[in-house]
Amino acid sequence: MHKQTGVTLSGLLISLVILIVLGLLGLKVIPAYIEFYTAKKAIVAIAFETKGAGGVGELRKAFDRRAAVDSIDVVSGKDLEITKEGNDVVINFAYRKEVPLFANLGLYFDFAATSKGSSE
Repeated sequence: MHKQTGVTLSGLLISLVILIVLGLLGLKVIPAYIEFYTAKKAIVAIAFETKGAGGVGELRKAFDRRAAVDSIDVVSGKDLEITKEGNDVVINFAYRKEVPLFANLGLYFDFAATSKGSSE
């Protein structure tokens, strides 16, 4: 007699349930990260393009215009912290994002980004 090897039906079902749960969790969480990286890319681009030119109000307006095009709604121009270090403009933001999963269960993510040390 040869001993059979392989996956049992119950093992296959448990594996599929785990994969489905992880997939659904990923589908809920990934958009929050995409939104964060889009906003971070916007502040890095604005800081790089301006290179210290323009005032704080102009930088906030530039971010608001870019946010309208890129559909960034978690951060607005008034939420930005804008400072100047030497000749460089440094733009920071931080926010909390709640991702509801099901019923009364959800996840909180604290995002923070800076344009300092970033280059395109």
